[in-house]
Amino acid sequence: PPQGSVLYLDALGAAFPRALTRRGTAVLHWSPGCPRAPAGWPLPTLYCTPAAAAVLPSRAAALRLQLLFALRQRALHVLEAGLAAELHDALLTLRTEWPRLAQELELGRLSPQPGLPEELREQLQALLSPAVARAAEIRDQCAHGFEGIALRLWPRLEVVVVRTMRGTERLYCDSLRQADCRGLPFYCPFYQAAGALLGVNLWPAEPVPRFVLCPDWAFCEFLPCLASKEPRTVLLDELGEGREYGLVVTAQPGEYRCRTGEVLKVTGFHKQCPVVEPVRRESQTLSVRGESIPEEQFCQSLCRTLSLWPGARLIDYVCVESSLLGDSSGPCAPHYEVFLELQGLRDLSEVQRYKLDQCLQEDFPIYKSFRFKGSIGPLRLHLVRARSFTRLREALGSPMPMPRVLREEQLLQLIQGAVIS
Repeated sequence: PPQGSVLYLDALGAAFPRALTRRGTAVLHWSPGCPRAPAGWPLPTLYCTPAAAAVLPSRAAALRLQLLFALRQRALHVLEAGLAAELHDALLTLRTEWPRLAQELELGRLSPQPGLPEELREQLQALLSPAVARAAEIRDQCAHGFEGIALRLWPRLEVVVVRTMRGTERLYCDSLRQADCRGLPFYCPFYQAAGALLGVNLWPAEPVPRFVLCPDWAFCEFLPCLASKEPRTVLLDELGEGREYGLVVTAQPGEYRCRTGEVLKVTGFHKQCPVVEPVRRESQTLSVRGESIPEEQFCQSLCRTLSLWPGARLIDYVCVESSLLGDSSGPCAPHYEVFLELQGLRDLSEVQRYKLDQCLQEDFPIYKSFRFKGSIGPLRLHLVRARSFTRLREALGSPMPMPRVLREEQLLQLIQGAVIS
């Protein structure tokens, strides 16, 4: 709804007064066939990025092209990405291709892009005049490393805007905050589920996003999570502060009372509207014997395990239930397979690999019980080569958050093919 756009821009402008500067926002978002801003409403006066740069058939090519135009504009105030993963991958491209990107800016000439129609190439080429001084600045800054590179390349940056910071995307937000985007606040303006816009974040400066649920944007019902009997849905005016609810939405044609798998916690009220914080996604759980380990809690156990591996830094991970492997999982009991991309470690001993299974047993008594009885087998841990998850996101073919629990054989085969240890 247009109301959402107005509320977003009002909140953004109040917290960061220069954020709405003309051509002061760079978009890093792939939306094939739909050249619009990640927020959902095209506001061409704000963006330095040509809308046509988003329609390339390749995600990697689109993000690279958008990065090139962002680099050209030194006076940026906002980096806006549909997903934190897209910003993460664009800045990873900067780390590996900065000499070539600087040369393109210096010459004002686009390198050949696979799948880029000639007409579109000429249209974008006309917007890329030579920028010799800017190319020299990029070379100088990148030659000094990439910690805090965003503020060094764009010294007027005020905020990073992303569509979501929950679930899968939290890992990328944390990684960006610690390295490339160090010193910058992250703002998640909207809460969306089941293809519908449901709420808006009116507090851009707060580190943990909270959303006001807007009553006329979609019809929402809520299932109490800890109901002692068979729960019945409640409506907006029946929500209780501090309680958790499963979200049920009626918004899209043909989708009536859709259980989204989202769990929300009511943290307060803005006037009479509930303010909520997304807690977890029930659809992203590991469960081979009904133990149901949520992705957020699995990630916490994984991060605790990493603290026991000196020098290791987590880049990305994904989990698979052994049932998806079919005969290749062998005759052993059902178990988890975990694929990791690490920095700082090239291999793990069997003792180190077992630490994750051990942490899961300590954090989840029901998992420990199944392991003790032998009805769940030992977790298997695999290391994959660098940038494997960038290719996995490319293979998804959709600008949606990557699932943390893989359930498609094609994606499983791709990550299995990247295993190095």
